[in-house]
Amino acid sequence: MIRSLSAAAAFLVFFLLPLYAPLLHAASGSSAASMRTEYLSNPIGIDARLPRFTWEQQDARPGAMQTARRILVDTDSAEVAGGRGRMWNTGWIASNASLATYAGRPLEPFTRYFWRVDIKDHAAQSSAGGTIAWFETGMMEMKNWHGAWISDTDNRALKPAAYFRRTFSMRKSVASARAYIAAAGLYELSINGNAIGDHRLDPMYTRFDRRTLYVTYDVTAQLRMGYNAVGVLLGNGWYNHQSTAVWDFHKAVWRARPAFCMDLRITFTDGSTETISTGKEWKTALGPVIFNSIYTAEHQDARLAIPGWNTAVYVDTSWKHVVYRSAPSANITAQAMHPVRNCEEIPAKSVARFSDTNYVFDIGRNIAGVSRLTVTGARGTVIQLKHAERLYPNGHADLSNIDVHYRPTDGLDPFQTDVYILDGNGTETFMPHFNYKGFQYIEVSANAPISLTKESLTAFFMHSDVPATGRVSSSNPVIDKIWSAANNSYLSNLFGYPTDCPQREKNGWTGDAQIAIETGLYGFDGITVYEKWLADHRDEQQPNGVLPSIIPTSGWGYEWGNGPDWTSTIAIIPWNLYLFYGDTKPLSDCYENIKRYVDHIDEISPSGLTAWGLGDWVPVKSLTPVELTSTCYYYADAVILSKAARILGHAKDHTRYAALAAKIRHAFNDKYLNREMGIYGTGVQTALSTPLYWGLVPEDVRPRVAANLAARVEADSFHLDVGLLGQKAILNALSENGHADAAYRIASQTAYPSWGWWIMNGATTLYENWKIDAQNDISLNHIMFGEIGAWLYKGLGGITPDESQPGFRNVILAPKFVEGLDRFEAAHRGPRGTIVSSWSRTGMSIAYTVTVPANSTATVVLPAAPGDVVSLNGKRISGTTTRLRSGTHRFVIAHRPVSVPAGRRTL
Repeated sequence: MIRSLSAAAAFLVFFLLPLYAPLLHAASGSSAASMRTEYLSNPIGIDARLPRFTWEQQDARPGAMQTARRILVDTDSAEVAGGRGRMWNTGWIASNASLATYAGRPLEPFTRYFWRVDIKDHAAQSSAGGTIAWFETGMMEMKNWHGAWISDTDNRALKPAAYFRRTFSMRKSVASARAYIAAAGLYELSINGNAIGDHRLDPMYTRFDRRTLYVTYDVTAQLRMGYNAVGVLLGNGWYNHQSTAVWDFHKAVWRARPAFCMDLRITFTDGSTETISTGKEWKTALGPVIFNSIYTAEHQDARLAIPGWNTAVYVDTSWKHVVYRSAPSANITAQAMHPVRNCEEIPAKSVARFSDTNYVFDIGRNIAGVSRLTVTGARGTVIQLKHAERLYPNGHADLSNIDVHYRPTDGLDPFQTDVYILDGNGTETFMPHFNYKGFQYIEVSANAPISLTKESLTAFFMHSDVPATGRVSSSNPVIDKIWSAANNSYLSNLFGYPTDCPQREKNGWTGDAQIAIETGLYGFDGITVYEKWLADHRDEQQPNGVLPSIIPTSGWGYEWGNGPDWTSTIAIIPWNLYLFYGDTKPLSDCYENIKRYVDHIDEISPSGLTAWGLGDWVPVKSLTPVELTSTCYYYADAVILSKAARILGHAKDHTRYAALAAKIRHAFNDKYLNREMGIYGTGVQTALSTPLYWGLVPEDVRPRVAANLAARVEADSFHLDVGLLGQKAILNALSENGHADAAYRIASQTAYPSWGWWIMNGATTLYENWKIDAQNDISLNHIMFGEIGAWLYKGLGGITPDESQPGFRNVILAPKFVEGLDRFEAAHRGPRGTIVSSWSRTGMSIAYTVTVPANSTATVVLPAAPGDVVSLNGKRISGTTTRLRSGTHRFVIAHRPVSVPAGRRTL
C-alpha cells in the first residue's frame, strides 16, 4: 500500500484541518483530539508498562487554554464512555499539560485498553464524552513467548532466502488474532496467501546480540474456519551481511543465517485462546530469491517460483523440517515506532533506448527506495537493473561516486544492481523484498531482447513513514527548493535510524544525525525513530562512556570518527526531543549515558579542551582546528547535562556539570578568543560561528564577534566557507545576533559554494560536497549539510521552542524580515497544534500574521527599528516584545527609513 499524499492533500490533512476543524466544536467548547499512546495512534503490541498519553486541545476560541484534565483507562470502552476508569482514573487535575504518563494498576500483556482525556477550558467548562482512544499491550515479558527460534540451516554462507510455512485447523469462530513475530534478519509474513501489513524491511536494525525487535499484527480478518496456512520469507538484512565493505559488517559477532520466532495468538468468541507457535511443525524450502543484501541488491530467479507456497492447499511434502536456533539476544522488545513503508509511487519520467537489450530510465528526482519492473521475455533471460544517482556523458549509469567503499570478492554481487531471471510465462513483475537503494536513474540491461516503455518501470520512495509536521513557502523559488531538497534527503536517510546516505553506506553516522535533528523535528514527527535510536546508543556505549561513530555497528567506529563533534548525539538528540515535545523521558533514559560520556571526555581532557573528533568535515577551503570545534561540542554536552540534572532533580550533578561547563568555556576563551579584536582563531567562518552558536562567547564580546563574522562573510562575497560543523552554526550565529540579512544572502546564494548552487544544477536532494564535480565525498543524497532546513523555520519564520516551557507550551516567535525576500511562511505542527508564522512586505510595511494553537501562548519578538509604527490586530502597540494567547493575530510594522550600515538587518 502507498501512504503518499499530494502536496495539496498533505497541506489539507496536516495544516488546514488542524487549524479549522476546531471551528466545528467551538460552540460546545473544548475537546481533546489527536490522542496518541507512545506517540502512535491506537498502537498494538507495545511493551511500555507506563505508556505516555498525548493529546491536543481542540478549541478555536481566542485564548483557549486547558486548565484541568482527567484521564480514564479501562479494558471496557463502555466504562470509559460512561466516565469511569477501573484501571486508572486520575480525577480532575489542575494542569495545562498535554502529556501524561500512566500511573494506574499494572497493565497485563495481550490486552486492549481504552482511554480518554476530559479537559476543562479557560472558562472551567469541561468536555463531555470525548473521543475514546486505545492501545494494546504485547508480550511485555520474555517469559510470555511460546515459540521457538527456527531457521533452515546454520550455514550463513548459503545465499538463497528461506521460505517457511505451517498449516493449522480452526473449528471455532475467531474474536481476534494477533501475530507476534521477531526476526534475526528481515521477514515478510503472509497468511492464507495474503501479505500481512504494509511495512517494509521489518524488523528495524539494532545491535542484534543486545536487543531484537518484534512486530505485532492484527490478523483477525485473515483467518478462516478450517485449514489455514502461515508463510514467512526471511531475508538477511544487517544480521547476515554477505556483501563486503570497509565497515566489516560481514565480520559481525552476531552474524548467522536468519532465524525467527513467532506466536499467533487466537482468541475465540467463547473466550478461549490458542497459540500457534514456531517449532518443529514448520517446514522450509528455498525459492526464487537467490540472493539478498540490504547493502547492494537482490537477485531473483522467477523460474524457481513456488506458486501457492503460503496457502493451505499447497502440498509441502518436498519441504524439509526446520532447525532450532538460540535467540539472538535475551532482550526481545516491541518495535513501537513508525515503520518503513513504500511511501510514494513515482512513475518514470523518461526512458532512453540504446538497444533492444539496454534502456536507461530517469524518474526525475533522487530518492531512496526500490524500482519495480514489468516485462515480458524469453525464459531464462537475465535482466540487470543498475541504480545510479548520475549518468556518464554517454547516458549510461555512473556508480563511481557511490561504490567507493564496496569491496566485492567476486563479480556475482554488483553494487546497487538487482538481477532478475525471467520465467518466460507472460507478463512478469519484479520488485526486491529486502533491499533499498539511492538513485535517480535505472539502467536496465538484458542478455536477450526485451521491449520496454516508460511505463514499464515505477520507483517507490521508501523511508520511515513519519507524519509531516512542517511547511515552508516563500517568494524565492530557490529557498522553497532547498527546503524540499532538505526534506527529501532527511527522509531518504530515515530507515528506523538516521543514516548519512542511502546508497554508498547506509550507516547511522552520528555526526550527520546531530546536525539534522532540528531539520527533522521541525518537518516530521520523528520521536519514535529517535527514541529507538537512542536505545541503540545505550546498547553500543562502552562502560567507559565511549560511543562509536556509527550506530548501530558491528564493532567499527570506536577507533575512528567518534568524538564530541559526532557522538554528542547522546546528549543533543534527547535534549532536542525535550525542547520539541516537552517530554523528559528521553533525557531520563539517557541521563547516565550522558554522564558517562561527559565524564570520559573530562578524564582524557583535564584542561577543558579536547581535540577528540573529526572536525569541520568537507570544508570549502579554510580549516579550523579540531580542538576548537570539538571543545564547542564538549561544552554543549556539559551544558545539556547540567540542565538535564536540574530538570530531573539531580541537584549535585547540576552544580557539578555547570561548573565543568564554566571551566570549559573559560579554557576555550583563554586559548582561542582575542578579546580586543573579537576574533576566534584565525577568524574564518567556522571559527567565528561555532562558538557563537553554541554559546561560548562572553556576552560583552558577542556583538563584536558577530560583526566580525558578518564582515568575514561579506569579504567572502556571501559565499559559504565552512564544512559540516560550520554550516550547522553559521546561519544561526548570524541571524541570532543582528545579521539576518547576511544569513539570508548566504542561504539564497546560487553561485558556488552554496546550497542554491546545487539547486541551480538540478539537485532535488542535498549533496555531500559543495563541489558538484568533486572526486570523492560526493554522494548526491546526504543530510549532513541539512541545517538550512531547520534555519528556515528558526531564522526566517522565527519559530523556536521556549526552553522554560518546552513542547511549545510557549512559542518563541522572532521572525526576521530580511532584505531581498517579499514573502515567507513557516508552519509547524507541535504537540499542541499548528503554529504559523507568516509575513509579507508591501512597500515600506510588513504584515505579520501568527497562529498560536489552543493551550499555548507565544512570545513575539519583532525586529522593528527605532521609529517604526507597530500595530496588533488594528491597535497600535509600543515595544517589540509581545505576549500572545492562542488564536490568530496580525501585526503591521510600518517602516520609517533610517540609514543602515552595510551588512546590517533591514526591513
